[in-house]
Amino acid sequence: MLSVLRNPTYRRLFGAQVVALTGTGLATVALSLLAYDLAGANAAAVLGTALAIKMAAYVVLAPVVAALADRVPRRTLLVSMDLARAAVVLALPFVDRIWQVYVLILLLQAASAAFTPAFQATVPRVLPEERDYTEALSLARLAYDLESLASPVLAAALLTVVPYAWLFTGTAAGFLISALLVHSTPLPPNDEPNDEPDDEPNDEPDAEPARRRAPSDANRAPAPRPYSRALAGMRLLLGAPALRGLLALDLAVAAAGAVVLVGTVVLVRDVLGRPVGDVPLALGAYGAGSMAVALLLPRVLERCDDRTVMLRAALVLPGATALLAAGLAAGPGALAWPGLLLLWLVTGAAGSAVLTPAGRVVRRAVRTDELPAAFAARFSLSHACWLLTYPLAGLLVTAAGPAVAAAVLAAVALAGAAGAARLWPAPPGARAPAVTRPAAQRGNRISRPSRTTSRP
Repeated sequence: MLSVLRNPTYRRLFGAQVVALTGTGLATVALSLLAYDLAGANAAAVLGTALAIKMAAYVVLAPVVAALADRVPRRTLLVSMDLARAAVVLALPFVDRIWQVYVLILLLQAASAAFTPAFQATVPRVLPEERDYTEALSLARLAYDLESLASPVLAAALLTVVPYAWLFTGTAAGFLISALLVHSTPLPPNDEPNDEPDDEPNDEPDAEPARRRAPSDANRAPAPRPYSRALAGMRLLLGAPALRGLLALDLAVAAAGAVVLVGTVVLVRDVLGRPVGDVPLALGAYGAGSMAVALLLPRVLERCDDRTVMLRAALVLPGATALLAAGLAAGPGALAWPGLLLLWLVTGAAGSAVLTPAGRVVRRAVRTDELPAAFAARFSLSHACWLLTYPLAGLLVTAAGPAVAAAVLAAVALAGAAGAARLWPAPPGARAPAVTRPAAQRGNRISRPSRTTSRP
Protein backbone atom coordinates (compact mmCIF):
# COMPACT_ATOMS: atom_id res chain seq x y z
CA MET A 1 0.00 0.00 0.00
CA LEU A 2 2.89 2.38 0.71
CA SER A 3 4.19 2.02 -2.85
CA VAL A 4 1.86 4.82 -3.96
CA LEU A 5 3.96 7.22 -1.87
CA ARG A 6 6.68 6.88 -4.50
CA ASN A 7 4.69 9.44 -6.48
CA PRO A 8 6.23 12.72 -5.25
CA THR A 9 3.12 14.81 -5.87
CA TYR A 10 0.84 12.45 -3.97
CA ARG A 11 3.44 12.05 -1.21
CA ARG A 12 3.32 15.77 -0.47
CA LEU A 13 -0.47 15.90 -0.70
CA PHE A 14 -0.72 12.96 1.69
CA GLY A 15 1.67 14.65 4.09
CA ALA A 16 -0.47 17.78 4.01
CA GLN A 17 -3.56 15.68 4.71
CA VAL A 18 -1.93 13.89 7.64
CA VAL A 19 -0.76 17.00 9.48
CA ALA A 20 -4.03 18.87 8.90
CA LEU A 21 -6.14 15.95 10.15
CA THR A 22 -3.91 15.36 13.15
CA GLY A 23 -4.51 18.95 14.13
CA THR A 24 -8.23 18.58 13.48
CA GLY A 25 -8.31 15.61 15.84
CA LEU A 26 -6.82 17.76 18.59
CA ALA A 27 -9.55 20.32 17.95
CA THR A 28 -12.24 17.63 18.19
CA VAL A 29 -11.10 16.70 21.70
CA ALA A 30 -10.69 20.33 22.72
CA LEU A 31 -14.13 21.27 21.38
CA SER A 32 -15.76 18.46 23.40
CA LEU A 33 -14.08 19.68 26.57
CA LEU A 34 -14.89 23.31 25.77
CA ALA A 35 -18.56 22.39 25.36
CA TYR A 36 -18.48 20.54 28.68
CA ASP A 37 -16.93 23.58 30.39
CA LEU A 38 -19.51 25.96 28.94
CA ALA A 39 -22.62 23.79 29.30
CA GLY A 40 -21.91 21.01 31.81
CA ALA A 41 -24.59 18.31 31.59
CA ASN A 42 -25.96 19.98 28.44
CA ALA A 43 -22.65 19.51 26.63
CA ALA A 44 -24.13 16.92 24.27
CA ALA A 45 -26.72 19.42 23.04
CA VAL A 46 -24.08 22.12 22.53
CA LEU A 47 -21.72 19.73 20.78
CA GLY A 48 -24.53 18.33 18.63
CA THR A 49 -25.52 21.84 17.55
CA ALA A 50 -21.92 22.83 16.81
CA LEU A 51 -21.40 19.72 14.69
CA ALA A 52 -24.75 20.31 12.96
CA ILE A 53 -23.53 23.80 12.01
CA LYS A 54 -20.42 22.15 10.62
CA MET A 55 -22.52 19.82 8.48
CA ALA A 56 -24.82 22.65 7.35
CA ALA A 57 -21.79 24.52 6.03
CA TYR A 58 -20.73 21.42 4.12
CA VAL A 59 -24.19 20.78 2.69
CA VAL A 60 -24.86 24.34 1.55
CA LEU A 61 -21.43 25.53 0.51
CA ALA A 62 -19.51 22.53 -0.87
CA PRO A 63 -21.38 22.14 -4.21
CA VAL A 64 -21.35 25.89 -4.88
CA VAL A 65 -17.67 26.22 -4.06
CA ALA A 66 -16.90 23.29 -6.35
CA ALA A 67 -18.82 25.01 -9.12
CA LEU A 68 -16.59 28.06 -8.69
CA ALA A 69 -13.37 26.16 -8.03
CA ASP A 70 -12.39 25.84 -11.69
CA ARG A 71 -12.14 29.62 -11.85
CA VAL A 72 -9.43 29.66 -9.17
CA PRO A 73 -6.06 27.87 -9.43
CA ARG A 74 -6.35 24.75 -7.30
CA ARG A 75 -3.19 25.42 -5.31
CA THR A 76 -4.37 28.94 -4.49
CA LEU A 77 -7.74 27.64 -3.30
CA LEU A 78 -6.27 24.91 -1.08
CA VAL A 79 -3.61 27.13 0.50
CA SER A 80 -6.05 29.97 1.13
CA MET A 81 -8.51 27.69 2.88
CA ASP A 82 -5.77 26.20 5.08
CA LEU A 83 -4.71 29.68 6.18
CA ALA A 84 -8.32 30.67 6.87
CA ARG A 85 -8.85 27.57 9.00
CA ALA A 86 -5.70 28.27 11.02
CA ALA A 87 -6.86 31.82 11.77
CA VAL A 88 -10.30 30.70 12.96
CA VAL A 89 -8.94 27.91 15.18
CA LEU A 90 -6.61 30.33 16.95
CA ALA A 91 -9.67 32.33 18.07
CA LEU A 92 -11.47 29.37 19.69
CA PRO A 93 -9.53 29.34 23.00
CA PHE A 94 -10.74 32.89 23.74
CA VAL A 95 -14.51 32.28 23.55
CA ASP A 96 -16.62 32.43 26.70
CA ARG A 97 -20.11 32.20 25.19
CA ILE A 98 -21.80 29.31 23.44
CA TRP A 99 -22.93 31.46 20.50
CA GLN A 100 -19.30 32.42 19.85
CA VAL A 101 -18.45 28.74 19.45
CA TYR A 102 -21.22 28.40 16.89
CA VAL A 103 -20.02 31.39 14.83
CA LEU A 104 -16.40 30.22 14.73
CA ILE A 105 -17.41 26.66 13.86
CA LEU A 106 -19.44 28.02 10.93
CA LEU A 107 -16.44 29.98 9.61
CA LEU A 108 -14.07 27.06 10.12
CA GLN A 109 -16.26 24.57 8.31
CA ALA A 110 -17.04 26.97 5.48
CA ALA A 111 -13.32 26.91 4.71
CA SER A 112 -13.25 23.11 5.02
CA ALA A 113 -16.24 22.87 2.66
CA ALA A 114 -14.11 24.58 0.04
CA PHE A 115 -10.91 22.66 0.78
CA THR A 116 -11.98 19.02 1.08
CA PRO A 117 -13.85 18.40 -2.21
CA ALA A 118 -11.13 20.19 -4.18
CA PHE A 119 -8.51 18.02 -2.49
CA GLN A 120 -10.49 14.81 -3.09
CA ALA A 121 -10.95 15.62 -6.77
CA THR A 122 -7.22 16.27 -7.19
CA VAL A 123 -6.05 12.83 -6.04
CA PRO A 124 -7.54 10.70 -8.89
CA ARG A 125 -5.97 13.08 -11.40
CA VAL A 126 -2.58 12.66 -9.76
CA LEU A 127 -3.05 8.85 -9.58
CA PRO A 128 -4.93 7.72 -12.71
CA GLU A 129 -4.23 3.98 -12.24
CA GLU A 130 -6.97 2.03 -10.44
CA ARG A 131 -4.63 0.15 -8.12
CA ASP A 132 -2.74 3.30 -7.13
CA TYR A 133 -5.97 5.15 -6.48
CA THR A 134 -7.31 2.27 -4.34
CA GLU A 135 -4.15 2.37 -2.24
CA ALA A 136 -4.49 6.14 -1.94
CA LEU A 137 -8.06 5.74 -0.67
CA SER A 138 -6.87 3.40 2.05
CA LEU A 139 -4.07 5.78 2.98
CA ALA A 140 -6.59 8.62 3.06
CA ARG A 141 -8.75 6.54 5.40
CA LEU A 142 -5.70 6.06 7.62
CA ALA A 143 -5.10 9.81 7.57
CA TYR A 144 -8.68 10.42 8.65
CA ASP A 145 -8.21 7.84 11.38
CA LEU A 146 -5.38 9.94 12.80
CA GLU A 147 -8.12 12.42 13.67
CA SER A 148 -9.75 9.81 15.91
CA LEU A 149 -6.77 7.69 17.02
CA ALA A 150 -3.36 9.34 17.07
CA SER A 151 -4.76 12.79 17.81
CA PRO A 152 -6.77 11.70 20.87
CA VAL A 153 -3.76 9.82 22.23
CA LEU A 154 -1.61 12.89 21.66
CA ALA A 155 -4.33 15.02 23.25
CA ALA A 156 -4.43 12.75 26.30
CA ALA A 157 -0.66 13.16 26.71
CA LEU A 158 -0.80 16.93 26.26
CA LEU A 159 -3.66 17.29 28.74
CA THR A 160 -1.37 16.02 31.47
CA VAL A 161 0.87 19.09 31.11
CA VAL A 162 -1.18 21.87 29.45
CA PRO A 163 -4.81 23.11 29.54
CA TYR A 164 -7.03 21.85 26.73
CA ALA A 165 -7.11 25.33 25.13
CA TRP A 166 -3.55 24.73 23.91
CA LEU A 167 -4.82 21.90 21.73
CA PHE A 168 -6.28 24.51 19.38
CA THR A 169 -2.75 25.82 18.82
CA GLY A 170 -1.73 22.36 17.60
CA THR A 171 -4.63 22.42 15.18
CA ALA A 172 -3.55 25.76 13.74
CA ALA A 173 0.01 24.46 13.33
CA GLY A 174 -1.32 21.49 11.35
CA PHE A 175 -3.19 23.77 8.94
CA LEU A 176 -0.14 25.98 8.45
CA ILE A 177 2.12 23.01 7.66
CA SER A 178 -0.52 21.69 5.27
CA ALA A 179 -0.57 25.04 3.47
CA LEU A 180 3.22 24.98 3.08
CA LEU A 181 3.20 21.45 1.66
CA VAL A 182 0.41 22.18 -0.83
CA HIS A 183 2.06 25.43 -1.88
CA SER A 184 5.27 23.53 -2.76
CA THR A 185 3.45 20.80 -4.74
CA PRO A 186 2.88 20.92 -8.52
CA LEU A 187 -0.79 20.13 -9.17
CA PRO A 188 -2.62 19.23 -12.42
CA PRO A 189 -4.24 22.24 -14.12
CA ASN A 190 -7.93 22.70 -13.37
CA ASP A 191 -9.03 22.19 -16.95
CA GLU A 192 -6.77 19.30 -17.97
CA PRO A 193 -8.67 16.00 -18.06
CA ASN A 194 -6.91 12.71 -17.67
CA ASP A 195 -6.76 11.04 -21.05
CA GLU A 196 -5.21 7.77 -19.97
CA PRO A 197 -6.76 4.83 -21.82
CA ASP A 198 -9.25 2.77 -19.87
CA ASP A 199 -8.03 -0.55 -18.49
CA GLU A 200 -11.13 -2.54 -19.28
CA PRO A 201 -12.59 -3.80 -22.55
CA ASN A 202 -15.35 -1.77 -24.18
CA ASP A 203 -18.29 -3.66 -25.60
CA GLU A 204 -19.31 -0.87 -27.97
CA PRO A 205 -17.53 -0.81 -31.35
CA ASP A 206 -15.28 2.15 -31.96
CA ALA A 207 -16.38 3.69 -28.69
CA GLU A 208 -14.25 5.72 -26.32
CA PRO A 209 -14.36 5.27 -22.53
CA ALA A 210 -16.64 8.12 -21.51
CA ARG A 211 -15.48 8.15 -17.92
CA ARG A 212 -11.87 8.80 -18.85
CA ARG A 213 -12.29 11.46 -21.50
CA ALA A 214 -13.82 14.88 -21.41
CA PRO A 215 -15.66 16.39 -24.37
CA SER A 216 -13.48 18.29 -26.77
CA ASP A 217 -13.45 22.09 -26.58
CA ALA A 218 -15.44 22.29 -29.79
CA ASN A 219 -18.24 20.21 -28.37
CA ARG A 220 -18.19 21.53 -24.82
CA ALA A 221 -21.22 23.51 -23.77
CA PRO A 222 -20.78 27.04 -22.40
CA ALA A 223 -19.86 27.06 -18.74
CA PRO A 224 -23.08 26.91 -16.71
CA ARG A 225 -23.81 29.21 -13.82
CA PRO A 226 -22.48 28.09 -10.41
CA TYR A 227 -25.79 26.86 -9.00
CA SER A 228 -26.49 24.96 -12.23
CA ARG A 229 -23.15 23.19 -11.89
CA ALA A 230 -23.89 22.40 -8.27
CA LEU A 231 -27.23 20.86 -9.24
CA ALA A 232 -25.53 18.95 -12.05
CA GLY A 233 -23.25 17.36 -9.45
CA MET A 234 -26.29 16.33 -7.42
CA ARG A 235 -27.83 14.77 -10.53
CA LEU A 236 -24.65 12.76 -11.08
CA LEU A 237 -24.97 11.18 -7.67
CA LEU A 238 -28.69 10.55 -7.90
CA GLY A 239 -28.47 9.17 -11.43
CA ALA A 240 -26.78 5.83 -10.72
CA PRO A 241 -27.98 2.99 -8.46
CA ALA A 242 -24.53 2.54 -6.91
CA LEU A 243 -24.30 6.21 -5.93
CA ARG A 244 -27.83 6.29 -4.55
CA GLY A 245 -26.95 3.26 -2.44
CA LEU A 246 -23.81 5.07 -1.32
CA LEU A 247 -25.91 7.87 0.15
CA ALA A 248 -27.97 5.37 2.14
CA LEU A 249 -24.75 3.86 3.46
CA ASP A 250 -23.65 7.35 4.49
CA LEU A 251 -26.79 7.60 6.62
CA ALA A 252 -25.92 4.36 8.40
CA VAL A 253 -22.39 5.57 9.14
CA ALA A 254 -23.63 8.97 10.28
CA ALA A 255 -26.16 7.48 12.70
CA ALA A 256 -23.61 5.28 14.43
CA GLY A 257 -20.87 7.89 14.24
CA ALA A 258 -23.05 10.57 15.83
CA VAL A 259 -23.51 8.36 18.89
CA VAL A 260 -19.72 8.19 19.23
CA LEU A 261 -18.80 11.79 18.53
CA VAL A 262 -21.66 13.46 20.39
CA GLY A 263 -22.18 10.99 23.21
CA THR A 264 -18.62 10.06 24.22
CA VAL A 265 -17.96 13.02 26.51
CA VAL A 266 -21.24 12.46 28.40
CA LEU A 267 -20.82 8.68 28.57
CA VAL A 268 -17.27 8.92 29.89
CA ARG A 269 -17.66 11.87 32.25
CA ASP A 270 -21.24 11.54 33.56
CA VAL A 271 -22.45 7.96 33.03
CA LEU A 272 -19.18 6.19 33.86
CA GLY A 273 -17.62 8.92 36.00
CA ARG A 274 -14.24 8.56 34.29
CA PRO A 275 -11.51 11.26 34.35
CA VAL A 276 -11.13 13.82 31.57
CA GLY A 277 -8.17 11.97 30.04
CA ASP A 278 -10.39 8.99 29.21
CA VAL A 279 -12.42 11.03 26.70
CA PRO A 280 -9.62 10.99 24.08
CA LEU A 281 -8.90 7.33 24.88
CA ALA A 282 -12.49 6.39 24.03
CA LEU A 283 -12.32 8.36 20.79
CA GLY A 284 -8.99 6.66 20.12
CA ALA A 285 -10.63 3.22 20.29
CA TYR A 286 -13.05 4.35 17.57
CA GLY A 287 -10.11 5.41 15.40
CA ALA A 288 -8.16 2.22 16.10
CA GLY A 289 -10.90 0.07 14.62
CA SER A 290 -11.13 2.30 11.60
CA MET A 291 -7.38 2.25 11.02
CA ALA A 292 -7.11 -1.53 11.32
CA VAL A 293 -9.74 -2.05 8.64
CA ALA A 294 -8.21 0.56 6.34
CA LEU A 295 -4.92 -1.36 6.43
CA LEU A 296 -6.64 -4.61 5.47
CA LEU A 297 -9.05 -3.34 2.82
CA PRO A 298 -6.76 -3.14 -0.26
CA ARG A 299 -6.21 -6.91 -0.17
CA VAL A 300 -9.85 -7.59 0.67
CA LEU A 301 -11.03 -5.49 -2.28
CA GLU A 302 -8.86 -7.52 -4.65
CA ARG A 303 -11.03 -10.56 -3.83
CA CYS A 304 -14.44 -9.04 -3.04
CA ASP A 305 -16.47 -6.43 -4.84
CA ASP A 306 -17.09 -3.07 -3.21
CA ARG A 307 -20.82 -3.58 -2.73
CA THR A 308 -20.44 -6.81 -0.75
CA VAL A 309 -17.85 -5.36 1.61
CA MET A 310 -19.72 -2.11 2.18
CA LEU A 311 -23.16 -3.62 2.75
CA ARG A 312 -21.95 -6.26 5.19
CA ALA A 313 -20.05 -3.65 7.17
CA ALA A 314 -23.09 -1.37 7.19
CA LEU A 315 -25.15 -4.08 8.91
CA VAL A 316 -22.63 -4.17 11.78
CA LEU A 317 -23.26 -0.50 12.62
CA PRO A 318 -26.86 -0.81 13.90
CA GLY A 319 -25.91 -3.99 15.76
CA ALA A 320 -23.12 -2.29 17.70
CA THR A 321 -25.26 0.75 18.46
CA ALA A 322 -28.15 -1.44 19.64
CA LEU A 323 -25.77 -3.30 21.97
CA LEU A 324 -24.76 0.03 23.47
CA ALA A 325 -28.42 0.90 24.06
CA ALA A 326 -29.02 -2.46 25.75
CA GLY A 327 -25.96 -2.10 27.96
CA LEU A 328 -26.93 1.42 29.06
CA ALA A 329 -30.50 0.31 29.79
CA ALA A 330 -29.18 -2.49 32.00
CA GLY A 331 -26.98 -0.03 33.89
CA PRO A 332 -23.19 0.41 33.97
CA GLY A 333 -21.26 -2.39 35.62
CA ALA A 334 -17.68 -3.43 36.17
CA LEU A 335 -17.18 -4.13 32.47
CA ALA A 336 -18.83 -0.92 31.24
CA TRP A 337 -15.57 0.87 30.41
CA PRO A 338 -13.89 -1.97 28.43
CA GLY A 339 -17.27 -2.71 26.85
CA LEU A 340 -17.55 0.87 25.63
CA LEU A 341 -14.04 0.73 24.17
CA LEU A 342 -14.87 -2.52 22.36
CA LEU A 343 -18.08 -1.14 20.89
CA TRP A 344 -16.29 2.01 19.71
CA LEU A 345 -13.58 -0.21 18.15
CA VAL A 346 -16.19 -2.24 16.23
CA THR A 347 -18.11 0.86 15.16
CA GLY A 348 -14.95 2.49 13.82
CA ALA A 349 -14.00 -0.67 11.93
CA ALA A 350 -17.41 -1.01 10.29
CA GLY A 351 -17.55 2.67 9.38
CA SER A 352 -14.14 2.47 7.74
CA ALA A 353 -15.17 -0.56 5.68
CA VAL A 354 -18.11 1.45 4.35
CA LEU A 355 -16.34 4.75 3.71
CA THR A 356 -12.94 3.68 2.36
CA PRO A 357 -14.13 2.15 -0.96
CA ALA A 358 -16.60 4.99 -1.60
CA GLY A 359 -14.17 6.97 -3.74
CA ARG A 360 -13.77 3.97 -6.07
CA VAL A 361 -17.51 3.81 -6.54
CA VAL A 362 -17.73 7.51 -7.41
CA ARG A 363 -14.69 7.38 -9.68
CA ARG A 364 -16.15 4.57 -11.80
CA ALA A 365 -19.51 6.24 -12.22
CA VAL A 366 -18.45 9.59 -13.69
CA ARG A 367 -16.05 10.99 -16.27
CA THR A 368 -12.76 12.49 -15.16
CA ASP A 369 -13.86 16.03 -15.98
CA GLU A 370 -16.93 15.48 -13.77
CA LEU A 371 -14.96 14.32 -10.74
CA PRO A 372 -14.83 17.73 -8.96
CA ALA A 373 -18.60 18.17 -9.22
CA ALA A 374 -19.27 14.55 -8.24
CA PHE A 375 -16.97 14.59 -5.21
CA ALA A 376 -18.37 17.94 -4.08
CA ALA A 377 -21.95 16.67 -4.41
CA ARG A 378 -21.10 13.50 -2.50
CA PHE A 379 -19.31 15.55 0.13
CA SER A 380 -22.40 17.71 0.52
CA LEU A 381 -25.06 14.98 0.46
CA SER A 382 -23.14 12.65 2.75
CA HIS A 383 -22.76 15.43 5.27
CA ALA A 384 -26.49 16.10 5.03
CA CYS A 385 -26.82 12.74 6.78
CA TRP A 386 -24.60 13.98 9.60
CA LEU A 387 -26.63 17.20 9.67
CA LEU A 388 -29.61 15.02 10.58
CA THR A 389 -27.91 12.71 13.07
CA TYR A 390 -25.70 15.14 15.01
CA PRO A 391 -28.49 17.35 16.41
CA LEU A 392 -30.73 14.31 16.82
CA ALA A 393 -28.07 12.63 18.96
CA GLY A 394 -27.47 15.78 20.99
CA LEU A 395 -31.17 16.35 21.61
CA LEU A 396 -31.87 12.74 22.57
CA VAL A 397 -28.85 12.42 24.88
CA THR A 398 -29.86 15.61 26.70
CA ALA A 399 -33.63 15.06 26.82
CA ALA A 400 -34.02 11.27 27.07
CA GLY A 401 -30.59 9.92 27.99
CA PRO A 402 -27.83 8.05 26.15
CA ALA A 403 -29.71 4.72 26.08
CA VAL A 404 -32.68 6.15 24.19
CA ALA A 405 -30.37 8.07 21.87
CA ALA A 406 -28.44 4.90 21.01
CA ALA A 407 -31.66 2.93 20.38
CA VAL A 408 -33.15 5.55 18.05
CA LEU A 409 -29.93 5.98 16.08
CA ALA A 410 -29.52 2.20 15.82
CA ALA A 411 -32.90 2.17 14.05
CA VAL A 412 -31.73 4.97 11.73
CA ALA A 413 -28.53 3.05 10.93
CA LEU A 414 -30.54 -0.08 10.17
CA ALA A 415 -32.80 1.88 7.82
CA GLY A 416 -29.74 3.21 5.99
CA ALA A 417 -28.17 -0.23 5.58
CA ALA A 418 -31.43 -1.79 4.39
CA GLY A 419 -32.06 1.11 2.02
CA ALA A 420 -28.61 0.71 0.49
CA ALA A 421 -29.23 -2.96 -0.22
CA ARG A 422 -32.44 -2.04 -2.03
CA LEU A 423 -31.14 1.01 -3.92
CA TRP A 424 -27.90 -0.67 -5.05
CA PRO A 425 -28.90 -4.06 -6.45
CA ALA A 426 -26.18 -6.62 -7.01
CA PRO A 427 -25.25 -6.91 -10.69
CA PRO A 428 -25.78 -10.47 -11.98
CA GLY A 429 -22.75 -12.67 -11.47
CA ALA A 430 -20.66 -9.97 -9.79
CA ARG A 431 -18.15 -12.15 -7.95
CA ALA A 432 -14.89 -11.11 -9.59
CA PRO A 433 -12.31 -8.87 -7.87
CA ALA A 434 -13.32 -5.24 -7.86
CA VAL A 435 -10.14 -4.02 -9.55
CA THR A 436 -10.90 -5.96 -12.71
CA ARG A 437 -14.32 -4.31 -13.09
CA PRO A 438 -15.96 -6.92 -15.31
CA ALA A 439 -18.63 -5.97 -17.77
CA ALA A 440 -21.35 -7.27 -15.45
CA GLN A 441 -20.61 -4.44 -13.04
CA ARG A 442 -21.19 -1.70 -15.57
CA GLY A 443 -24.89 -1.72 -14.93
CA ASN A 444 -24.30 0.64 -12.00
CA ARG A 445 -22.86 3.35 -14.17
CA ILE A 446 -24.68 6.42 -15.33
CA SER A 447 -25.64 6.33 -18.97
CA ARG A 448 -23.54 8.77 -20.96
CA PRO A 449 -24.24 10.75 -24.09
CA SER A 450 -21.83 10.53 -26.96
CA ARG A 451 -18.89 12.91 -27.10
CA THR A 452 -20.69 15.13 -29.58
CA THR A 453 -23.58 15.68 -27.21
CA SER A 454 -23.31 18.47 -24.66
CA ARG A 455 -24.58 17.87 -21.18
CA PRO A 456 -27.56 20.11 -20.37
